[in-house]
Amino acid sequence: MPVPQSHGLVARSLLRENAYRAIRDAIVDGTLAPGERLNDADLVEWLGVSRTPVREALARLEQAGLVQTKPGRYTIVSPLDVRAARSAQSVTAAMHELAVREALPNLSAVELDAMRAANARFADALRRGDVDAAVVADDEFHGVPVAASANGAIRSVLEQFTPLLRRVEHLRFSSLSGRSSVAQHDRIIALCEAGDADGAAAAVRANWETLAPLLDTLTPDGDRPADAADASPR
Repeated sequence: MPVPQSHGLVARSLLRENAYRAIRDAIVDGTLAPGERLNDADLVEWLGVSRTPVREALARLEQAGLVQTKPGRYTIVSPLDVRAARSAQSVTAAMHELAVREALPNLSAVELDAMRAANARFADALRRGDVDAAVVADDEFHGVPVAASANGAIRSVLEQFTPLLRRVEHLRFSSLSGRSSVAQHDRIIALCEAGDADGAAAAVRANWETLAPLLDTLTPDGDRPADAADASPR
């Protein structure tokens, strides 16, 4: 799919971060498809920024495994690398487990209510088949304990590895009901409310490990055979 035609998407403040997030989100949600060439001029026109923040964004996205660059030749959206996704899943699950452990002493009723509200939005998005909204709500749910942990290292690691997994979750939320994730979120909240650090940490890890069966259905280059998609549990 070509770069969107809307102009001036990015505000003048925080140009670098906003350019990065805009391109990243377009890759994650499939607007920019695997293998698609990314032309600096097209991105500059779309985002309404200069070449410098675009090039810096592409460099960060290459480190995250979302784009591939051959200097002086081309930049393309990376195909989904299943091996890299498995590695990202392991790291991300461990980071969220640690975040919950460190956050638990700081989780007040306000944070728990925020998790409940995010899970309600998540469930509603799944019922409506709104994959983008489901991914956003899932981010918001898991973001509460990450923020409450006040651990910048956790946030930094997740910022690097989560976008790759969000590409996988777009496939998951497109093909599965997601009801198991809603119930798992409820269990995480209940364990946090009970002050059970070990139980909550294990539940968070289990929630992130639910991506494993989907990764098993993908070919090495990230495609999903039609028969595997049809056979997915619901």
